[in-house]
Amino acid sequence: MEKRPRPGQPPGYDSGMPTRPPATAPFPLPTLAAGASGALVVAFSGGLDSGVLLHRLANEPALRARGLRAVHVHHGLQAGADDWAAHCRRQARALEVPLQVMQVTVDRRSGLGLEAAARAARYAALQATMAAGEVLATAHHLDDQAETFLLRALRASGTDGLGAMRPLRRFGTGWHWRPLLALPRLTLRAYADAHGLDWIEDPGNATPDPERNFLRLQVLPLLRSRWPHAATALARSAGLCAEADALLAQEDARLLDAMQVAGDRRSLHLPALLAAPAPRRARLLRRWLAGLDLPPLPARGVEWIERDLVASRADAQPAFAWSGARVLRWRQLLHADRVRAPLPPHWSTTWDGRAPLPLPEGGCLSLHDAAGQAVAGFALPVQVRARRGGERIVLPGRSHSHALKHLLQEYGVPPWRRAQLPLLTDPQDRLLAAGDAIVSAELASWLQARHWQLAWQAPGDCAAAR
Repeated sequence: MEKRPRPGQPPGYDSGMPTRPPATAPFPLPTLAAGASGALVVAFSGGLDSGVLLHRLANEPALRARGLRAVHVHHGLQAGADDWAAHCRRQARALEVPLQVMQVTVDRRSGLGLEAAARAARYAALQATMAAGEVLATAHHLDDQAETFLLRALRASGTDGLGAMRPLRRFGTGWHWRPLLALPRLTLRAYADAHGLDWIEDPGNATPDPERNFLRLQVLPLLRSRWPHAATALARSAGLCAEADALLAQEDARLLDAMQVAGDRRSLHLPALLAAPAPRRARLLRRWLAGLDLPPLPARGVEWIERDLVASRADAQPAFAWSGARVLRWRQLLHADRVRAPLPPHWSTTWDGRAPLPLPEGGCLSLHDAAGQAVAGFALPVQVRARRGGERIVLPGRSHSHALKHLLQEYGVPPWRRAQLPLLTDPQDRLLAAGDAIVSAELASWLQARHWQLAWQAPGDCAAAR
């Protein structure tokens, strides 16, 4: 039976101050990998699980020495959210752990559903607080892992999804650690009772509405009535799937490296992809798209890409779009990116070449030496503008001009690059270059004499140059 709140306190709130961490603790903590050696950042909701995690970590002098702090994300979705934040401040102060409270706005129109949208906002806020190499610690436990495995199975996931939550994974420029993942919640409750901890119960956990709560409140108790170790068995299956997925992922990475277009991780050589068996192709497509910072694919997204793009005619140019992203097929390439607007048709600017030039819809132009260093720039500024149609250019070794439209086809510049293609012209509006794909005889000779290079990086690929 839960402790009852005192009058005037929010439902489920336990009012007493926590004790200082005792000298010993009843359960060990898993050892962190050598690479995850930064300070620890605890995601602290004020509930039982994260309260036990914070208390347990605060009991480790070595972890305090490397740096230990807590972050509470204030979603503002419950009437008692301010009281929860105040509770977290008291708990952290009693444990002498620094606490940061971050208020976030949950995008209710994201299409993810309220629970998933809140999760996305929470992790974005947590990541924003972390420096490179730091370790986010969350209180997911064995029962959470069993629920995740069942949810993924009901969504027909493969080994990557059925692997559920990993004990340690990369998280932005740091790490995400789940040190309680092998422990059932009963163990955490026993720890909290033994140490006199107080916590808040989220009233949302008592309603069987979200899918996870339905599993937690109805399905798993029924399974345990027949198989007492059901949660342990499901979590073990998740671990075995994660191990199998890790082995498959090694081969996936090797194959993807061979399939990706040099210098363009957003494009794949289709013949190489088609040479793989269908189950492997599905894995490769998922892994490739997951690494491009795109919105999650719909449930049958890979199946649709296989049917409509991979298996289409060689002369077709089909596309599959979802949530502001798309995969295109062109000739023997697949290309994935967010849907990006072309350069504004009437946009133009001058550029002296001394510093990278950011372009309106993303991407940039730069002029540098062979070592990638900035150079003195052009003798006279050039004009940079969007395509308008009818442009012609004189290529090295040629005495006559060629239509830019035909050269873009001949050089195999794909449609998704043409839309953002910046043109460089001289004061007489003579075409000097189309990005870095097509360079005129005059500009090529000038660059070669100085051992300089003109580089155009498409949207999303020029952060370093800026």
